[in-house]
Amino acid sequence: MTHGIKRALLSVSNKTGLIEFAQGLISLNVEILSTGGTFRLLEENNIPAVEVSDYTGFPEMMDGRVKTLHPKIHGGILGRRGQDDSIMAKHAIQAIDLVAVNLYPFQKTVAKPDCDLASAIENIDIGGPAMVRAAAKNHHYVTIVIDPEDYPAILKEMQTNAQAISLENRFHYAVKAFEHTAQYDGAIANYLGTKVAGSNKSEASAAEQQSIERFPRTYNTQFIKIQDMRYGENPHQKAAFYRENSLREACVSSARQLQGKALSFNNVADTDAALECVKNFSEPACVIVKHANPCGVAIGSHQLEAYQRAFQTDPTSAFGGIIAFNQALSRQTAEDIIDRQFVEVIIAPEINPDALPVLAQKTNIRVLASGQWPLTPVPALDYKRVSGGLLLQDKDLGEINAADLKTVSKRAPTTQELKDLLFSWKVAKYVKSNAIVYAHNGQTIGIGAGQMSRVYSAKIAGIKAEDEGLEVVGSVMASDAFFPFRDGIDAAAKAGIRAIIQPGGSIRDEEVIAAADEADIAMVFTGMRHFRH
Repeated sequence: MTHGIKRALLSVSNKTGLIEFAQGLISLNVEILSTGGTFRLLEENNIPAVEVSDYTGFPEMMDGRVKTLHPKIHGGILGRRGQDDSIMAKHAIQAIDLVAVNLYPFQKTVAKPDCDLASAIENIDIGGPAMVRAAAKNHHYVTIVIDPEDYPAILKEMQTNAQAISLENRFHYAVKAFEHTAQYDGAIANYLGTKVAGSNKSEASAAEQQSIERFPRTYNTQFIKIQDMRYGENPHQKAAFYRENSLREACVSSARQLQGKALSFNNVADTDAALECVKNFSEPACVIVKHANPCGVAIGSHQLEAYQRAFQTDPTSAFGGIIAFNQALSRQTAEDIIDRQFVEVIIAPEINPDALPVLAQKTNIRVLASGQWPLTPVPALDYKRVSGGLLLQDKDLGEINAADLKTVSKRAPTTQELKDLLFSWKVAKYVKSNAIVYAHNGQTIGIGAGQMSRVYSAKIAGIKAEDEGLEVVGSVMASDAFFPFRDGIDAAAKAGIRAIIQPGGSIRDEEVIAAADEADIAMVFTGMRHFRH
């Protein structure tokens, strides 16, 4: 079902592209109704339009709160052509065929540090969502446009289709409109939900008060599908990849794929783990991930050196792994990767143009450019799905520097040991608990991940190092959480570990420290743990 657009209502908060869109409508002899600031902008640009208050015979009132909530507006939007014509004629309601509306910038308003509850409430749009929903509901007859990026396509179709928009496209724009209002209402509910929860926090502790203010009583979010996948973690599971509605930092969800097969479910998860780990280093760095855990991490004087040292940690696990860099991928590094190993995904902030022909030799390798991330991590929320529920927490952005460390052993770490301790601590943050990382001179020597016992994680790290002929003696060790018993320290001493970094906080800390002193191991406490389940 198609019909030509003869009358449009324009009322937008985001004025991007508005003038060009309105001029295009006028050139197609479309009558324009408009409101408030939108009408004034059209008037200033000599674009003929009828102000809604002149059409309805009712002035805008209550500081603009009431302007489009009128039967002549909503009747014109909701009227069913051929069914409601008589009632529309009786009340002098003219059909509105296109509605271009976007909403007050509520999220931008509440993101301002000085925003108070009254300002937030005043920026809750009422008439806008009502018009959007009405037009979307009546999409059999009305085209709803909420995104300025759709203006050119709307005009082009009208120009080539007798001023009509196809039913298929009207339905597409209607769905997009409901997605828009759902996201908008969700943002309002999230914001106000923290306020209503916060009003009952008088007896809460300071930490509980902060949590109440951070997490609303219901949580609403929206993700946009960017890819259907062949399958999920296993071939019998269906899957799709979604990204957050508003991304604030370069990440795997926003990365550009420059070559290779479509990313699989497991590719995405592992690439995310690799990229987020490599972001922690300022020096040229490389992270190789296999099955969600780093299997090799290193820094170097240049990118190629960092890659070669990361690969050296565990070449067996690196086969078919994910490789992440914190600098643009060079041709030299690309050549070495292609000659050295099979790789599923390579991701870097950018890919140097001269590296692309090298990578093209292996057409199945997925090559991603993430874009550059900020030096200071962006706060975000982290999700963990459980059956029937969702765990929600702040993203782990905890960092430790040398000044934060507390030396608890008799021997303090040397300058080089201190550097390696901080390096290994950054890596341990991205290793599944129980996590143990052996490192030396900015290179992982062995990594033990995901064991039920911390001692066994340490044993696995030692086995990995031995298998690859890497020297553990003189290395440092990082543990993502405290040692509950001295056996972990004793095992480290036997392997030749010279310094240990761990959170501390065990009821047996004195026993653990004594074990370190007996072996002349330098031990520092961070006071912070990095469980990663």
